[in-house]
This record gives sequence, structure tokens and C-alpha cells, in this order.
Amino acid sequence: MEQLIQQIKKEFQHRFGDSYKLIKSPGRVNLIGEHTDYNDGFVLPAAIDKGIVLAINPNNTNTCRFYAVDKKESFETEISGNLKKSDQGWPNYLLGVVDQLRKHGFEVDGFDCVFGGNVPIGAGMSSSAALECGVLFGLAELNGWDIPPVEMAKIAQKAENEFVGVQCGIMDQFASLNGKEGYALKLDCRSLDYEYFPFNRDDIQIVLCDTQVRRELASSEYNMRREQCEQGVEILQQWNPEIESLRDVELTLLFQHEQDMDPTIFKRCKYVVEENKRVIQACNDLHQGAMDSFGQRMYQSHAGLRHEYEVSCEELDVLVNIARNLEGVFGARMMGGGFGGCTINVVQEDHVDSFTNQIKEKYEKQMDKEIKVYRTKVSSGTHLISS
Repeated sequence: MEQLIQQIKKEFQHRFGDSYKLIKSPGRVNLIGEHTDYNDGFVLPAAIDKGIVLAINPNNTNTCRFYAVDKKESFETEISGNLKKSDQGWPNYLLGVVDQLRKHGFEVDGFDCVFGGNVPIGAGMSSSAALECGVLFGLAELNGWDIPPVEMAKIAQKAENEFVGVQCGIMDQFASLNGKEGYALKLDCRSLDYEYFPFNRDDIQIVLCDTQVRRELASSEYNMRREQCEQGVEILQQWNPEIESLRDVELTLLFQHEQDMDPTIFKRCKYVVEENKRVIQACNDLHQGAMDSFGQRMYQSHAGLRHEYEVSCEELDVLVNIARNLEGVFGARMMGGGFGGCTINVVQEDHVDSFTNQIKEKYEKQMDKEIKVYRTKVSSGTHLISS
């Protein structure tokens, strides 16, 4: 990270001068709680030590000037009037923040920004949210705006929803902004209340295994799962009108009306209701330091995602099965929307090297493919490095 910081500072000084604020904005992992967010449920993300570093400063003009170090691309636009989306793609994450700030009544003047990161793109660690949150935090610092953390997360999410055009939930931005070193963050996706639980053992690492599989059907299947959950809620509301989402459903009620549902709808609902319970139980495990129990809930989560929610794929299943039989692994599961992406593994520090070597070797032998492996630790949320 220190090398990246020096690179960003040098690039900004070369392009725009010596005066700037330096911000670090982290990526995130989700320890447990998948596909619960849009069901008003609970998630358990954590900010990680991989992230985006930005240098940012006002330029006393009506122009924004951006430079993306990783892509070696620059972008410049006037910000008076309506902002227009860029065909380059990446500038839209910054422009979306400007757009949302204006909609919330903040006056944004021209500024310069240089950024780069070590969050692997497309691996499910939310590099886009880290960039949005970093720019938002930086502009608030430059202008002395006191924006509460929850409001800041909403602004960053809306930037992606409305300007970029990606209908993400709020978890990614919330975790990036509000992460705390040594702690996982339990977020109530209905109320946005949050609570920290200890994940601060020095003898544990989070290891991500990236299948590098990106399935096109993921978005259409995602929308279908949302609809199926909503159908289940509509059926259960006939017996309990107070139910607003699967968050409000108890397993006993669900099983009482299993015969009133299509079997697929029942499976989807059962997974979500049980996953919500698992998040709460996993938080208790962390509170008690019971990592073996926490790890078992990760395996249970994966089984539910595989068999009941049906969003896993062969590559993810193979990785979880390999991890289950390796020494020093507390737990493993797929992470993210599904049909590809990463598994998240909680591994004892002393076994991380052997875990990495063995899972690469065994996966390649079984699947005739290679994976990428990333080691990371729980870190602090978006913050100022220096002025």
C-alpha cells in the first residue's frame, strides 16, 4: 500500500501541484449474509486492507480533471449544468458522486483527482464502491461538509444507482465508509442500524480464491431471485398481513405453508430466512471468539446458496470442497451474487501458505484451470491519510 500511496502523490504533484488531500478508501468482503440485503435482512461485511488511494484538491475553476493511474487514462469536463455520462466508463463513478451531492444541496466546484488501487477488479471486493466513497469523503473534507456516515453511504449508493446505472444495494458503500479495523460490521439493511463485532485475531487471514468466471446470466438470475422472494412474501401475507419482507418470516410459519407454495419459491424463501438467522448466530460466535462455529455457518451458507438458492456453480463448489479438507481452514463459502467470482476462506495464519499452494494445485488438477488467490485482513473504513 505504501508504494501505491507514493505513486499517487507523485502523479498528482506532476499533473496538478503540491497541495492536496490524500484519502484511502477500502474494498470490502462479506463474511456471511448473501442475498439477504434486498430482503431487508442482515449482512456481515468488513472493510479490508486492499483499497483505492486518491489525491484530491480544488482547482478554482469550473472543470473536473481526473487521472486513473491503473488505466493510465485522463478525463476532463466542465461541471456546470447537467453532467453527461462518459463513454470511458470509470469517470462516471466520480461524476455520479458530484451529481448526487448537487441533488442533496451541496455546491460542488471544480477539482482535480488522481487515484489508483490494489483492489482486484471484478473479484467481488467492490472497487467501484471504494472509489465512490473515496471521492465523496474527499470532497466533504475539502469543503468542510459534515455528512453523517449513514447519509454518506446513501449518497454513494445513489451515485451508482442513478448515474452509473447499476442497481446495487447499500452494503458495499456502507462497509467501505464505516469499516473499523479489527471488526466486522453487522448491518440491518432495513433500518441501516449497524453494530461492530470483533474480528481482530492476528493469527487469522481472509483468503479469497477467484475462479475468474464471469457469467452473463448472473444479472437476469439475480432479478429472478428477487421476484421469487417477493412472490413468497405475497403468499405468506395471506396469513400474516404484517409481513413486509422475508426478514419478518419465521421458519415455523414458512413450513406451515410449504404446500401453498411452488417448491422453488419455498426453497428460495427457506434459504433467505435461514441465512438471516445465520448472520445473527455468526455475530454471537465472533462475540464469543468461537471461530470453529463461525466457520461451520459459512459452510452452511454455501450449501444453502448451492442447493436452495441455486446461485453457485461447479467452480465455486469445487473450491469450497477442497478448502473443507485442508488443514487450518475454519470455513469457506461463495461470496457475492453467484455463478462465478470468489470464495471467501477464513484460514489460520500459519497455514495460509500451504492452503494457497494446495488449493491452486488441487483446483487445477480437477478443473484444468488456474485461480487467483488474494490474502487480506480486516481494516479501517474510508479515512484521511494526510493533507
